[in-house]
Amino acid sequence: MIPEIESRTDPGKANPERVGAERTDPDKANREESGLGRLPATMRAWRVRAQGPIATHPLELAEVAVPTPAPGEVLVRVLTCGVCRTDLHVAEGDLPVRRPHVTPGHEIVGRVVAHGPDAGQRFAVGDRIGIAWLRRTCGSCRHCRAGRENLCEASRYTGWDTDGGYAEYATVPEAYAYEIPDAFDDVAAAPLLCAGIIGYRALRRANVPPGGRLGLYGFGGSAHLTAQLAIAQGIEVHVLTRGDAARHLALKLGAASAGDARDLPPVPLDSAIIFAPAGDIVPPALEGLAPGGTLAVAGIHLSDIPELNYARHVFHERTLTSVESNTRRDGEEFLALASRLGVRAHVTEYAFEDAPRALEYLARGDVEGAGVLRIGA
Repeated sequence: MIPEIESRTDPGKANPERVGAERTDPDKANREESGLGRLPATMRAWRVRAQGPIATHPLELAEVAVPTPAPGEVLVRVLTCGVCRTDLHVAEGDLPVRRPHVTPGHEIVGRVVAHGPDAGQRFAVGDRIGIAWLRRTCGSCRHCRAGRENLCEASRYTGWDTDGGYAEYATVPEAYAYEIPDAFDDVAAAPLLCAGIIGYRALRRANVPPGGRLGLYGFGGSAHLTAQLAIAQGIEVHVLTRGDAARHLALKLGAASAGDARDLPPVPLDSAIIFAPAGDIVPPALEGLAPGGTLAVAGIHLSDIPELNYARHVFHERTLTSVESNTRRDGEEFLALASRLGVRAHVTEYAFEDAPRALEYLARGDVEGAGVLRIGA
C-alpha cells in the first residue's frame, strides 16, 4: 500500500504544494543493495480527486511517497505514459472506484531503478521495460490454467486497482512487465502497451479470414494501430468513425474507405471491431456484416445496446463477441509482430503537467492517433 499525502492543489493545476515524508527503514544495507536508498522520498503524481466529467477537473497533481516495490516487483522511473480511453473511464466514473485517489495510466515505459525482495530475475537496474493494463492474476484458477488468464476473476489492473503511470515512479510485478523492442523509442512504445495489445487481441477475436474485409468503428489509439497490423497482413480495412481528423488519418494509413460510424460500410464486411464506447453502433455494425461475419467489441466500457432485430442483425450466422483485457502472451506476440511489420503509433506528445488537457482532447472524440505524456528524461 502506498501511503497517501494530502494535496492542497487546486484541481487541474500543475504546481502541487510540496509535502515531505522521510523514508524510514531499519535495514539500510538492504535498501542500498536494492537501489531504494538512492531514490527521493517523494514524487509528483496525478490522482483522481473525485470521479466526474473531465470538465470538472477530476484529476489533481499531488506530492506522494515514492512507492516501495513489494516482493517480486520492480520500481521504474517513468519516462512516458500513454493516454488511454480507459484512463478517461476511470477519471469520469464509467468504471467504479477500486482504489480511492488512484493514479491512472497503464501504457508505461520506464527504466528499472530498484528491485523488491525476490525480484531481479528478468530485469536488471537500468533496463527499459513496459508496464501494461494487466498487472496480476492468481495463476491457479481454471482460466489461468487453461491459458486464459485475461478471464481470471482475481486479476488486477494498473491504474485502476493500483497506482499507474501518471507519476514519476511506478511499480510492477516483474513477471507482468514487458521487454520493449529497440525499434521503438520511449514515446512510440507507450501506446503499444494497451492500445496495441488490445487491438491485437480484438483482431484475433474478430476472426478475419485471409485477405478478408475488416471494419473498424472508432479510430483512436487502438484502432489506428490495429489498422496498420491488418493492412500489413493483406486485410482490406474500412473505417467508420465520427471525426474528420480520424477519417483523414485512416485514409493516410491505407484504409480502403472512411465513413461515419453510424453508416453502413460500402461493402459487406467479413469482420468488424468496435473500439468506440457507444452501444448504439452495435446494430448497424452487425447489419454491415456479411453472412458468417464476426463483430468484436473491444472496450472495457460500452453504453447500452439498443434492441436487436433477429433478421437484420443476427441471422445468417453472425457472431457478436467481446474482448476482455489480454494475456501476457498476447502482449509478447504483438510487440514482436509490431516490430517486424513496422507498426508505428501516430502520437501527440504532452508534458506531464498537461495530463488533464490530454484527457480533455480524448473526451472530445475526434482523436488523431494516440496521446503520450512525457514524464522523465
